[in-house]
Amino acid sequence: MKKIFGFSIKGLGMIPVVLVIAHLLGFVSSINALMTTRTSQGAIAWIVALNSFPVVSVPAYWVFGRNKFKGYVKARQALDELHDQQIESIRNQVLPFERKFEEAPGAMVGEQLAQLPFLGANGVELLIDGEQTFDSIMEGIARARKYILVQFYIIRDDGLGRRLKQGLIDKAREGVRIYLLYDEIGSHALPRTYIEEMRDAGIAVHSFHSTRGKRNRFQINFRNHRKIVVVDGKAGWVGGHNVGDEYLGKDPKFGPWRDTHVKITGPAVLEMQVPLLEDYHWATGKLLELDWNPVPAPEGDAAVLILPSGPADELETASLMYQQAIHSARQRIWIASPYFVPDESVLSALHLAVLRGVEIKILIPDVSDSKLVYYSTYAFIGELLRAGIQIYRYQPGFLHEKVFLVDDRVAGIGTANFDNRSFRLNFEVTALVVEAGLISAVGQMFQDDFARSTKMEIVDVENKPWWFQVLARASYLTAPIQ
Repeated sequence: MKKIFGFSIKGLGMIPVVLVIAHLLGFVSSINALMTTRTSQGAIAWIVALNSFPVVSVPAYWVFGRNKFKGYVKARQALDELHDQQIESIRNQVLPFERKFEEAPGAMVGEQLAQLPFLGANGVELLIDGEQTFDSIMEGIARARKYILVQFYIIRDDGLGRRLKQGLIDKAREGVRIYLLYDEIGSHALPRTYIEEMRDAGIAVHSFHSTRGKRNRFQINFRNHRKIVVVDGKAGWVGGHNVGDEYLGKDPKFGPWRDTHVKITGPAVLEMQVPLLEDYHWATGKLLELDWNPVPAPEGDAAVLILPSGPADELETASLMYQQAIHSARQRIWIASPYFVPDESVLSALHLAVLRGVEIKILIPDVSDSKLVYYSTYAFIGELLRAGIQIYRYQPGFLHEKVFLVDDRVAGIGTANFDNRSFRLNFEVTALVVEAGLISAVGQMFQDDFARSTKMEIVDVENKPWWFQVLARASYLTAPIQ
């Protein structure tokens, strides 16, 4: 019997056949990765993995390697066709509230990305941390008269989760229509009893259902990361909080939880309904009957643009939003993100900004809840520090907010992190606000957080042992597929 490396072919059985098939599939998959992966870094990472370890990498690629949510694109087109006349009517109604910023070309870029205009006559309120945020949301829910739209990435069956559930059930019993969407990956631990109790009260509860459709059966890498609440088309909330006790700082593992939301009243709330309408249509195939009449806020005249983004977009909306914010900065750009792993294009934008004399301050957690993110940061943070970019590590607890401030002109508050997942894989939403009072409040919020943080120095990076630096570089290579 012929032997290979001391083993008989008969003894090996089907192993050689499986390996040959795996390598063939790895080769074919690597061609697909070459032609479809959006970044060269991601393409290289997948090609190397697919041809080196095909047995593991091929299944992983076909689950995690897709960068376009194709089914959602068709669903959105079908929705547009059904609502052509209604959309035109809505545009005519909000026309008196449109705001143009001729001196700020970045505003036009945001409008092109959102395919929505900046709208004025809005009230805005900055909500810092969980108590403020959920007290405001629950108060808004209690005032609902017609309908409530709720969408969160994570909903837990704990103290806060049950508080939300009971508040919604109470309104449903009053005859208010309620529609709730949750992400099935983020909310994987949500028990069936929690959902059934709300359904029994007449609440329409659905998962986002990212795996709906034959082609999407294994499409678990796309997540709906949006956190939006809308009441009667007149008041809306968006920001970084999910529904769980940890967001109130009650989890001893994370300690105090640092997060930010914004409450919006006025015509811009209608823009918040757009991504919810699309997501609900994708998840259920049903069309929501909503109020599309713009109602000016009783107080305040903020200009607001709601910018949804996601893997069904033709362009990389979230990445371009951040790049435009950096490019448009004249004096400063301050950024807070729990997952700060920018790609090469964003890193280049940061370098160009600091060369223009822009003050750049970046606020990140002291300890990340993701080891890959923690190590990845050290792969590029040294070059940012050497360029003069200031990096602050938040100390009192876990920093989870997604906020940026450009000069004294615009503040962004939303759900999008500064990483590949938010740039290319998640459905996200950001509120861009032009209003002096809120911008001042966001600036003060940043100052308070910087004071609670440790400013990084280059020695913090250079003094890391060699194995740490190797691990950092290896982790950063995985950023496109994290």
